[in-house]
Amino acid sequence: TMLAGNIQRGDDIAMQQLRREGGIWLKNLREKAGHTQRSLAAVVAADYYTFISQIENGRGRVPPEKYALWAVTLGLEPRDFLRGLMRFYDPISYEILFGDTPKPTALEK
Repeated sequence: TMLAGNIQRGDDIAMQQLRREGGIWLKNLREKAGHTQRSLAAVVAADYYTFISQIENGRGRVPPEKYALWAVTLGLEPRDFLRGLMRFYDPISYEILFGDTPKPTALEK
């Protein structure tokens, strides 16, 4: 797709936009789970709660070794959490694995 092609060529603007959208998705999950940034940071063992803010603003990523912990904390199965994250963090792999262009569903907004 055009989106994947742009990112493949290193389009930093497109990637940053995806990161921001991923941050919004994570923030919505956090709020739905009843966590503040501070309480989520405590559960996922982030050194600073501001790290959660950075992730939600697209300036950081959930560390891969913490995917399962984040998933459970946010009320998702780890596989579903990773699939959601891949749309924003690795859209090319997402498209290859799942055969569709990343689009948030109404449930995930």
